[in-house]
Amino acid sequence: MKTKVFVDGSEGTTGLRIYERLEGRDDIEIIKIDPEKRKDPDERAKMINGSDITFLCLPDDASRESVSLCTNDNVKIIDASTAHRTLDEWAYGLPELNKKQRELIKNSHRVAVPGCYATGFICIAAPLVEHGIMSPDYPVSAFALSGYSGAGKKAIAVYESDEKPVDFNAPREYALTQQHKHIPEMQKRAGLSRKPLFSPVVDDYYSGMFVSLPFYTDMLNGVKGPEDVYKVLKEHYEGERFIKVNAPGSESEYNGFISANVYSGRDDLEIFVTGNEERIVVTSRFDNLGKGASGAAVQCMNILLGCDEAKGLNL
Repeated sequence: MKTKVFVDGSEGTTGLRIYERLEGRDDIEIIKIDPEKRKDPDERAKMINGSDITFLCLPDDASRESVSLCTNDNVKIIDASTAHRTLDEWAYGLPELNKKQRELIKNSHRVAVPGCYATGFICIAAPLVEHGIMSPDYPVSAFALSGYSGAGKKAIAVYESDEKPVDFNAPREYALTQQHKHIPEMQKRAGLSRKPLFSPVVDDYYSGMFVSLPFYTDMLNGVKGPEDVYKVLKEHYEGERFIKVNAPGSESEYNGFISANVYSGRDDLEIFVTGNEERIVVTSRFDNLGKGASGAAVQCMNILLGCDEAKGLNL
């Protein structure tokens, strides 16, 4: 019997990417809503409660509404919005977070998919805190660069318009008040006691991103250089198919550059450990629409279904 799947919010980039990942799968039956009724609560409730798994690709308030419409206890919900990512009653949809997370996801009826920036940040910070390399009160900062596909439909339309403003041709830093919506989950899921400083930048290319965290070695525990951080991260992600940790010096393969768009179209993530004995920079690179959104959502669905975790995904 096929698993019935409904995507609430199928018109956005995340929803469309989920559809792409599910195309051709013989174990999935897609339930589609009449486009004219996609905002009708009664029709949405019918779709949600008639599904086995529902993906929510909606703004936060609309996601909360969709959850309230679910009266069928058998329905499993995978939410790609920010609405539920810091709630303990929702499983956080990053299977690689720790050794218990995959099982938590598997046994949950409510899964919150991580934010794109948060994914890149947490994949670096959480293992360092867990293994005692970085103190929870370390003054963490992060710089990140993303393609414009993560900026929403209105911004995408501006970037792809023939009348694009001149300032959209260059990288644009934002969230200047340090109130970016991903910061709460970054802090909570990485195990930090203080909010990180976070400087995101959106640039004029479609998809792909990197998140970089700089560290002073004398403020880390038992670290004398990049190799020590590499060993901790390499061991933490040993056996994980979706996360690759590159040894120090591997950036030389790219002539000393780490480009943000190289993983565009993929659903996995790679980490670079760079720097020297005094200062270290750890960078994660992935697709903001892949491991940072739709790919992560489908990965969580595969875990719920008990099938190959990478089924339908591009690694």
